Amino acid sequence: MIFGIGIDNAAVDRFAEKIAHESFCARVYGPAERAMLAGRGGRRAAEGAAGCFAAKEAFLKAAGRGLGGFALAEIEALRRESDAPYLAFSGAAADWMRENRLTAHLSITHDGGIATAVVLLEQG
Repeated sequence: MIFGIGIDNAAVDRFAEKIAHESFCARVYGPAERAMLAGRGGRRAAEGAAGCFAAKEAFLKAAGRGLGGFALAEIEALRRESDAPYLAFSGAAADWMRENRLTAHLSITHDGGIATAVVLLEQG
């Protein structure tokens, strides 16, 4: 059963500057995301950062939680070996996912300087 769906956009150019600040990265991105972004350079790092941020916001919308309830770094948008994106959770976000028996599905795309993410939460 579908629990919720969320979508969000993030402008890539906004993240080129932001990811240069360690305090921003530590607050917004989890350890695995920071490692993934560090492995990319220039524009690809900014695209990745924007995509991860859009995924977090889309998840919060699908969860019906708005911007409260979880630290953004507890929600990580990562890549499988195949490059398919997925969400990983820690802390209160992981507890909430378990308690509600939810599985998250994630899609991210980049075009025209915009990263867009869609999250579908499935229950059961």
